Amino acid sequence: MSSNILGIGQSALAAAQAGLATTGHNIANASTPGYSRQMVVQGSAGAQNAGVGYIGKGTQIVDVRRIYNDLLAAQVRSAQSSQSYVTTYHAQLSRINNQFADPVAGLSPTLQNFFKGVQDLASNPNLAASRQTALSSAETLAARFQSLAGQMKEIEQGINGQIQASVGNINVYANQIARLNDAIEKAHATGDGRAANDLLDQRDYALDQLSKETKTTIVKQGESYNVFIGNGQPVVMGARAYELGVVTSPTDPTRLSVGYNNNGQLVPLAESSLSGGTLGGLLEFRSNSLDVAQNQLGRIAIGLAMSFNAQHALGQDLNGDIGGNFFTFGAPSVQPNRSNASSPPAEIGAAITDANALTGSDYKLEAVPGGSYRVTRLSDGNVTSFSSFPQTIDGVRFTLDSGIPLAGDNYLIRPTVNGASGFGVAIADIAKIAAASPIRTAALESNAGSGTISAGEVHATGELASIGLPLTLTHSGNPAAMTGFPPNMEVTVVRPNGSSATVTTDADGSIAYSPGDTFRFGGISFTIAGNPADGDRFTVGPNTGGVGDSRNAVLLGALQTKNTMNNGTSTYQGAYAQLVSAVGNKTYELELTGRAETRFLEQALTAQQAESGVNLDEEATNLLRYQQAYQAAGKMMQTANQLFELLLRLGG
Repeated sequence: MSSNILGIGQSALAAAQAGLATTGHNIANASTPGYSRQMVVQGSAGAQNAGVGYIGKGTQIVDVRRIYNDLLAAQVRSAQSSQSYVTTYHAQLSRINNQFADPVAGLSPTLQNFFKGVQDLASNPNLAASRQTALSSAETLAARFQSLAGQMKEIEQGINGQIQASVGNINVYANQIARLNDAIEKAHATGDGRAANDLLDQRDYALDQLSKETKTTIVKQGESYNVFIGNGQPVVMGARAYELGVVTSPTDPTRLSVGYNNNGQLVPLAESSLSGGTLGGLLEFRSNSLDVAQNQLGRIAIGLAMSFNAQHALGQDLNGDIGGNFFTFGAPSVQPNRSNASSPPAEIGAAITDANALTGSDYKLEAVPGGSYRVTRLSDGNVTSFSSFPQTIDGVRFTLDSGIPLAGDNYLIRPTVNGASGFGVAIADIAKIAAASPIRTAALESNAGSGTISAGEVHATGELASIGLPLTLTHSGNPAAMTGFPPNMEVTVVRPNGSSATVTTDADGSIAYSPGDTFRFGGISFTIAGNPADGDRFTVGPNTGGVGDSRNAVLLGALQTKNTMNNGTSTYQGAYAQLVSAVGNKTYELELTGRAETRFLEQALTAQQAESGVNLDEEATNLLRYQQAYQAAGKMMQTANQLFELLLRLGG
């Protein structure tokens, strides 16, 4: 009987010792990331029939169980992936938002200052100081466009580095999980089917870290975890890890994409498939915010340059020459796909023809079977098909410069991406600023009637030579007419009520006249009003010596408030305000979403830790409980020993 008591005491002592060790292990790892508390599961060692009934034989350790909830763990991983995605996206977009919305470093104050300089030029066209101010403010505007574009280019390059780092982290965690899968399987096989708790914790922690980098899907197979990302690409299958890599975009050598290793060859993965986590946030920011911001800023730069150049080309500079381009801007980017099969490679060209029609979108041009072509507007998927070049879509003229594309060949066209980085001032001499108008009109002082002639407008300087300035127009009555127009020339006459008609002058250049008629021909227009007397004359000639004329400068300044953007619905400032608003609203949206995701993650972690985390107060209580059990078991063994000695003495 004493030996049975001794055995019971030994089992109790072993159980208490295991409890003490497990409790101590919990306490020691209370701050270990990913550790789940463990507990000793005891069971009865059974009982023995002693004739008078069954007497127990003590206790045994059934298992050392890890307190872990798969559902809570999955919620934590999902929350971590979402929170990392939003946090990363918001951090990157905030940099652009801070640049665009800055009241000093943003584009708005510089744009206003530039037109202030133009307006000062209009007030003092013959002053060198005013001309220099206008030119200097233009150079400042160009520097600001280039600075904003350069900062976004730096962000783009930084994204490449962060993508590399994130892919590296994914590979590290995938390899860890694969090694742990192998170790767990072996431990399970040699441990009578019992779990290796600490190895399981290490694997789950690695899964948590992997979920911070990208959204994952986990499928359990035996004791191993198979891990998938994207549209089902495996990164871990049992004890084998499949590494990702970075590859340059097939249509942009400066842009890194994520590639999947397929038999030693990296195959680019669709960016849209890699959602969630830091990697998903980086890719989403680059595609849906950074690219858009670059394109829209470039669109504003191109719109400003082209409309300002067009008006400047209708003016006359201090040397009496027609104005040239005032600004330069970056040309569209056309990148062929590396896999294009045409040999020699077919070259596609793109040029901006109408800045007002630009959308700011990128385009994919591809050759399709049958010798036709298809252009897809990537912002909304709109498709335009055609069979020959050139082709103009959304203000962009597509041309086939050389070769013949084969079916399947494709090109990425980014019409506005370089607009801001290539924005510059085309002139350096203040005398080249075309502030004056090339024509001058006048009513002769000897005129007897009340007829007047407007200052005149120039619409196309290329046609001025065809009308043979100067012209002298003479009024005659009954019926009223004006003679002196170029013979056999089409002239559009716009009546005061808005109606118009195009007529061809006869041999003496005569046209019927009504007071208030506007005559448009040869790239110019002017209005004659009042009641001229017979023989009254009006002259239209070159603006020789017009250094004090500011008519074209006034028209240049008026462009500030003219709707020249977004198909005639917005000013330069309005278009930029829309860009700032879009970036700001998205930033704010991500900020609010980030707070919500952070809160959800905190709640998920709290729920998980409430079940799996180590509570030091609870462990301290367990320590006392197991200590008392250990002491009691020791006392039981001491009692059993005394009884055994007593039996020996009695037997002697």
